[in-house]
Amino acid sequence: MRGRQSHVEMPTIRRLAADEWCGYREIRLRALTDSPDAFGSTLAVERVRPDAHWSERLSTGVASDWNYPLVAVVAGELVGVVWGRIDPDIPQTAHIYQMWVEPRCRGMGIGSMLLREVVAWARKAGAKRAVLSVTCGDTPARRLYDRVGFAPVDDPKPIRAGSALLSQTMTLTL
Repeated sequence: MRGRQSHVEMPTIRRLAADEWCGYREIRLRALTDSPDAFGSTLAVERVRPDAHWSERLSTGVASDWNYPLVAVVAGELVGVVWGRIDPDIPQTAHIYQMWVEPRCRGMGIGSMLLREVVAWARKAGAKRAVLSVTCGDTPARRLYDRVGFAPVDDPKPIRAGSALLSQTMTLTL
């Protein structure tokens, strides 16, 4: 899609619906395949989950005002994803998870669009800060979060148990 910007449909950002669990599973697995070092979970863990898991995960998520699963869509295809979540016991903090954009669609501003939308939702919900984690290093994701105003907090920690990779927690005051 890059390089053909004038002929590419503009991306749209929208909330996932409960019946889109197959599409959600597919984009989540693509994200884990493309960027295995960017997430707390792994492809090996996620790909063996039964259909009922994916259906319940998404239906539970969309049934709650405390969750905000979003996708970016270009020409009818899901090309980006992010999930916002607020713990009702700690409503001042919104957590941002699963941020990913299809490699061929990077550079189109989709990551910024997804992030702006989930941050706007968090503000509207009354959160005072947004929190996310990013793999340490000079990566496009880290540069995006820096541009939006997220700042690192605390010391980096292993991305998942037993991993030598580190992730950095970052926060944005809303």
